[in-house]
Amino acid sequence: MQTTIRVVRHSHLDSGTIEGLRSLFDAEYYETFGVWDPDHPYGYSPADVHVLAFDGLGLLGHVGFQTRLIGVGPIGILVGGTGGVLVAPPARGTGLGTLLMRRTRVAMETAGADFGYLGCREEIAPFYESCGWRRIRAQERCFSRLDGTTIIESVDSPILICSAGKTTASWPAGPIDLRGTPW
Repeated sequence: MQTTIRVVRHSHLDSGTIEGLRSLFDAEYYETFGVWDPDHPYGYSPADVHVLAFDGLGLLGHVGFQTRLIGVGPIGILVGGTGGVLVAPPARGTGLGTLLMRRTRVAMETAGADFGYLGCREEIAPFYESCGWRRIRAQERCFSRLDGTTIIESVDSPILICSAGKTTASWPAGPIDLRGTPW
């Protein structure tokens, strides 16, 4: 079956796609986090753009990003904060995740972001690196996804960036302030 990739703004998701996303996320995370909410996904910042993979049977994969101005040292950087990366179990190992990540980078550039940005668990970082994302080390500050107000500072969690409008070599040094919850 042929896979189709669609880039859709959050405000243009139809009810069928929202239900497909809910099914995809609930199948993976329901027992840990409960029901997926498109506007408040498990306390993370919601995507304003969704990169979606479909085949004849339905939704196979998703990557979301939100364009946001974050602080890096004294500089404001426009990033595509990336989250909700998920491929349905039957499609895992087929290269679909890599295809989605590549298409997401193009969509971020189209949206005007300078860089893609994501945080993840250590065991997942090699996947993103294999997709061309580069690991950086910095102190990161954000609001907690649990209450949206508590400030969290971290230096140990993996942070990865990719080029969008600018090359990763131009990423500035300095502590990072996400100016909101992570993705």
